[in-house]
Amino acid sequence: MTHSLSNEEERNTLEWIDKLPFSRPKKHINRDFSDGVMVAEIVKYYFPKMVDIHNYITSCKKQQKLSNWSLLNKVFSKLDFYIAEETMEKIVSSTPGMILPVLFFLKDKLDKKLLQTTNSRPHYFGSRSEEKPFSGTILNKLEELVQLKDKRIEHLTCFPETYMTKLQVLD
Repeated sequence: MTHSLSNEEERNTLEWIDKLPFSRPKKHINRDFSDGVMVAEIVKYYFPKMVDIHNYITSCKKQQKLSNWSLLNKVFSKLDFYIAEETMEKIVSSTPGMILPVLFFLKDKLDKKLLQTTNSRPHYFGSRSEEKPFSGTILNKLEELVQLKDKRIEHLTCFPETYMTKLQVLD
């Protein structure tokens, strides 16, 4: 994956990443994503049943990082997406500029899969009595997600200078 991104594509990818909840803070994008755990968290965020986070181990060891990325490639196959061994090696060694194109293409594949799954779900038309009612657990889950989103937005707006300096460096 040797595609270089434009400044706008890089900025959009970084903004997308900043909106997602992660188990650990992002400090240096090349190192943070080198073990594949945060990439697995991204897929899990969009498709919870596609990834089992407990299978991905946070590590500084090259062999474990490669193992995580090999496991991710199996998940990526469900998204019609593949990362070559050479690219994995560069990501694992935190080579600058290698993870952003991968994240950019992952975002594109996730968007396509989301569109595909929403288009394949049954739609209920007509009167309210014909619509499929929401169960209480679904509504509770949706309310929790909205609260989580609000907390994340509040957290991100508390530190805008951190993210703005990262974006300015890219320009």
